[in-house]
Amino acid sequence: MNRSQFEWKIPEFFNIGTAVTDLHLGTKIETRIALVIENETGEREECSFKELSVLSSRFHFSLIRNGYDRDTRVLIRLSNSITYPSAFFGTLKSGAIATPTSTLLTSKEVSYIAKDSGAKVLVTEKSMWIDLEKELTEDSEIETVYLSGEGGLPNSNSRFKFIDLDEELAKKVTLPVPTKTKSDDPAYLVYTSGTTGYPKGVLHAHRALLGRQPASEFWFDFEDHDKILHSGKFNWTYVLGTALMDPLYRGHTVIAYEGKNHPELWIDLIARHKCTIFIGVPTVYRQILQKTDLSKKNTPTLRYCMSAGEHLSDEVLEKWKDRFQVPIYEGLGMSEFSYYISQNKKNGIRPGSAGKIQPGHLVDLIDAEGKKVPPGKEGLIVVSEKDPGLFLRYWNLPDEDKKSRKEGYFITGDYARIDNDGYVWFIGRKDDIINTFGYRVSPYEIERVMKSHPDIADCVAIGEDIGNDKTLVSLCVILHPETNLSEEEVIRFGKERLAEYKAPKKIHFYKNFPRTKNGKILRKEITESLSRITK
Repeated sequence: MNRSQFEWKIPEFFNIGTAVTDLHLGTKIETRIALVIENETGEREECSFKELSVLSSRFHFSLIRNGYDRDTRVLIRLSNSITYPSAFFGTLKSGAIATPTSTLLTSKEVSYIAKDSGAKVLVTEKSMWIDLEKELTEDSEIETVYLSGEGGLPNSNSRFKFIDLDEELAKKVTLPVPTKTKSDDPAYLVYTSGTTGYPKGVLHAHRALLGRQPASEFWFDFEDHDKILHSGKFNWTYVLGTALMDPLYRGHTVIAYEGKNHPELWIDLIARHKCTIFIGVPTVYRQILQKTDLSKKNTPTLRYCMSAGEHLSDEVLEKWKDRFQVPIYEGLGMSEFSYYISQNKKNGIRPGSAGKIQPGHLVDLIDAEGKKVPPGKEGLIVVSEKDPGLFLRYWNLPDEDKKSRKEGYFITGDYARIDNDGYVWFIGRKDDIINTFGYRVSPYEIERVMKSHPDIADCVAIGEDIGNDKTLVSLCVILHPETNLSEEEVIRFGKERLAEYKAPKKIHFYKNFPRTKNGKILRKEITESLSRITK
């Protein structure tokens, strides 16, 4: 199937909150468990699809009763819980704009997002409010604060209006009719993980859920009565889509976890809940393989695995399939466009490739003159502005928005090549590509090969400036515990497996890499730190 064979059905009116939480009312699915949340103390909460519909509508009711409706930004900072989707989808039902943010962010970072988004409403936990109050009092437009968790509400002398979220969700009220929104109306505002400077707000429309349907068809492998375990936090766009929007829209049960975790935990959750699909990031898969001896016999119901966030190494892919008898299907996306390239059962996995462009998506590769490149040639990935999965605009950044659009395309900034069979081979962002002695080298290709060494736990390839306009390929390496690999041995391993111009010439050993709150490696920070050391 190619993109022209996928039929988009985008109605004039559509609301994500209504579609996800109300679609199954009156069907046999309404009594099915929608969500199960476990925490580190072993406590469990769950709700059915019908209960999620009611809870989200109660939050919708509370917003409109307190004077908030269309386009109000509602900042959501909650742990994984039933409360999270109740507030998120309830916000969307009201026509307001949900703004999810991580519990890992500092109070200053949350304050920046609150100010930039112009949020009037904050939804968070009582235990988190103490650190947030000072920052938000001094510099935000927040008026109303919904608080969840044990304990009473703060002093009423504050300038904020406090509402007990748990009490609001428990109130039996006349449920409001969901606000009628157009497919192109704003739905949610996510902030990039901030690999450079301050995070950017990325505004998505209600049609974003429909724009994700190629991923549901050609990355997921849904079957009736699937139970999906996701290792991530609901605020991350990867998890927001693959743990909440996609499975719930299709009527599947989602299991999530809140608290400190360890590799055995994920296998225990899969076994206990009889999960059929597991979704994670490469780090989680790698830790399970390295730190446990668990295997298929511990997860007899598991039939499908998915990964995104960073590239999956050949070593992890092979070892996971050997131990658990299930391949890991990788996806590639971005905050502005979700996941549009992926592997799946029909096409098969080619190690090193991100898979194929999902049918329906209007994606091309172009050269510096804006012309489409032939198979095998490197090109810049661009997306037609007509693609339903594409975001609306950057928030409060008109110049950035203008710069990212050209001749009907959104410019992703990512480079790749597509082979004759349609497989996409990701090269990297412009700033990540290594220019060495006249060659353009993908760091991901180098990392993929070097991670196959049994003693290398993780690595990052960068271009290291050595002066006189010369750049060498350098490799930053984290070794497995209790291993001892020399610089010479790493260099020799690379020379034996990579073309001379791609093979690392310098090696730097690290204990940990700097990462964003969502776990993405900060390549620029590594490069800059090495530059300071060598000067």
